[in-house]
Formats: sequence, C-alpha cells, structure tokens
Amino acid sequence: MSENSFGTLFRVTTWGESHGPAIGCVIDGCPPGVALTAEQIQADLDARRPGTSRFVTQRQEPDAVKILSGVFEDDRTGGPVTTGTPISLMIENVDQRSKDYSEIRDKYRPGHADYTYDAKYGVRDYRGGGRSSARETANRVAAGAVAQAVLHHLYGDVIRLDAGLVGLGPHEIDRTRADWSTVGNNPFWCPDPVAATEWEKVLDGARKDGSSLGALIEVTARGVPAGLGAPVYGKLDSDLAMAMMTINASKGVEIGAGMEAARFSGIENADEMRMGKDGQPEFLSNNNGGVLGGISTGQDLVVRLAIKPTSSILTSRKSVTRDGEETEVVTKGRHDPCVGIRGVPVAKAMMACVLADHALRHRAQTGRLGPHRF
Repeated sequence: MSENSFGTLFRVTTWGESHGPAIGCVIDGCPPGVALTAEQIQADLDARRPGTSRFVTQRQEPDAVKILSGVFEDDRTGGPVTTGTPISLMIENVDQRSKDYSEIRDKYRPGHADYTYDAKYGVRDYRGGGRSSARETANRVAAGAVAQAVLHHLYGDVIRLDAGLVGLGPHEIDRTRADWSTVGNNPFWCPDPVAATEWEKVLDGARKDGSSLGALIEVTARGVPAGLGAPVYGKLDSDLAMAMMTINASKGVEIGAGMEAARFSGIENADEMRMGKDGQPEFLSNNNGGVLGGISTGQDLVVRLAIKPTSSILTSRKSVTRDGEETEVVTKGRHDPCVGIRGVPVAKAMMACVLADHALRHRAQTGRLGPHRF
C-alpha cells in the first residue's frame, strides 16, 4: 500500500489498523535539539481519545504513546530532546471488539470505504475499517504534537493554534458569542458556550433516532509570519487543503471567505492595506484567510472543513454483499454520533504539521524564519 506519508521536510508516515495490536507513526526531518517528551504528545492525544463523553464512541482506548526512537537525554541536554534522526511513536490498541464486525464481513457499509477498498486491493480488514478507520488519526495527532514542539523551537510562543466546532448539522455558532479560550470547557470544542449547550439535545436526538450528524470545524493559526509557502506548486493554502482533505470523513475545505468569496465583488473581497506601527503592512480585512499567491501574509490563517455524518448508524440502509447480492446493513458496535467532534484535534494537528513543514522549507530556501524586511 502506498501514499502513507505526507510532508516534504517535516515528513510523517503512519502505520497500523483499527483492530491491529498497535498503530503509530514515523516522523523524519525533525530538527535536532527540540525539547520533546511523551507527556507533551499525550496531552494532545487525550483531546482526541475516545470515551471522553457520551457524544463520542465509547471504545476505551488510553492512547498511551511510547517514543521508540529519535529522542535522547543525558546530563547535558537539559531534558529529552530530538536527535535529528527519525522519531518513531507507537500507540497500543487495547479495547478492540472485532466480533462487533463479524456480521458485515461480506457486506459493504453505505458511506464507508468498504467497497472502494475491496475494489482496489481485493482484500479488506473489515474489523473497524482496518487502515481506513478514523483510528489512524491518533497517529496524526501525535505527529501534530511534535510539529507544535518544532514551531515552538523555531518561533517561541509567537504561533498559536485554535480549533473548534463551529457547526453541528444545520446548526452554527453565533460569532458574536465566540470565545476561543472556552473551547475546552464543553464536549464539542465549541467557542460558543450557548450553542454547545443547545447541541447536546440535538446530538442526543440524532443518536436516539439511530442516525448521526455532520459538523463544520474551524482551525486558526495566529502569529504565522509572512513568507511561508510558494507561488505555484508548493502553495501554503493548497497544502493546507490537501492535509485537511486527508482527514477521514472530510468532504470540503475552505480558506478565509472560502465559497462565500464567489458572491463578493472585487471591492468587497480586496484585503486593503495600511502601514502598521512596526513598519510592515497591516491588513484591514482577511477574506483570503492569511494566504495570497500561495504565501502567508502574516494574518491569521483560517481554515474550515466540512465533516460528513458518521456512516456507522443503527438505522438499516440498503447495500450489496461482496458476492453481488442485495442486502441491508445495520452497523453495530461503538461509534461516534458526530465524528467531527474528535476531528477537531486532528485538524489542529494537520495545521501544525503543514506549518512546521513550510517553516523548515522556508528556512532551507531563504535562510530565514520570517519575512524579508525591506
């Protein structure tokens, strides 16, 4: 199987299946001397971990990460630091219930990758979706924690990442109430505490109906310097879009005003500039989401991604078997009524990985970490 890696200089390869003994990733290209501990990585994994509320799958996985290589400590390093060699991370699977999937061994679940996976490879690990399971995203979150350590190593506390759910099914937040510092105070990672309370009833209702709901995730990176990215095939926004689209159940990505920009006039869409107090341009709006010509502007990077409703539902759906017989499928087991909730830390991690990669690429090409000063 190919295409298990992403990134150019900060390159991540993930491995493992939903019901295998373990999952993990190998990170190559991490600079030496970056302070890194398992506890740092674990903090991000705990945000994605299943079983944390009634609104996510009740699979009980501790997601305890082990650093197998690439980190060293002695009396001279001041703590564990990266060595510049590949960092290998492993997370054991401890709560598999493969028998939950025995009934769909020869059935294709509607909305899942069962049929397409089988059509491509001719063999399918049906236990939880195997390699195509959202379980794989734990690897990305672990890699994202390393990427954030790299960004801190390069820029200090300048860059800050925020991520949250801004929509659940047809319901969206009230932007006037948004407070991104509160996203950790509710089970939806929602910046609008009023909407978060209302969504509890909404999602409970969908689950009781044997169904599920989609979601809209927003990720923002503040403090990103101008100059990251490239004008043609290495665009920062195209890499961000690609990274977000690799997340399970992601069906659409927009940056800045996104699709709404098609409704603007040129006058409305233009992000006007004035000189700031630091002698650098200051933008009066951010319709372009912090990227122009594939290169960061120094404004907030704003990315939204649409996550489809969880395909594993208790309501019977029409399908076919591997032998071509018509059938109906009810997916049993433990599943997220809204997979977008646990997708929030995944989207944040992918943003971090792309930024770490582009920061290292920018330094390699220009010898600088920030913008050229005129």
